[in-house]
Amino acid sequence: QVQLVESGGGLVQAGGSLRLSCAASGFMFRISTMGWYRQAPGKQRELVAVIRSGGITNYADSVRGRFTIFRDNAKNTVYLQMNSLKPEDTAVYYCNKDLYWGQGTQVTVSS
Repeated sequence: QVQLVESGGGLVQAGGSLRLSCAASGFMFRISTMGWYRQAPGKQRELVAVIRSGGITNYADSVRGRFTIFRDNAKNTVYLQMNSLKPEDTAVYYCNKDLYWGQGTQVTVSS
């Protein structure tokens, strides 16, 4: 069974940093494309970043240059390093593989 468990969210001031983690199990992580999405209240879920099995990445324009997605295949974990956080980054952040989702972790950025 596929399981994705996010951690690392919290409350930070604008300009601060957080690192989110997603622990994966139940599938062949090393050959899987992984993604981070986020959803703010009243808004659609949006793609934040994606990383392929070979390490190629893509980012939403709103986070490019501030966020970094990376993976540790030995630990079956994908990370999202978030720097220079802005209030508009406030959302629940979800780890994704295909049609599978984690439970989400709340990120709140105060002004």
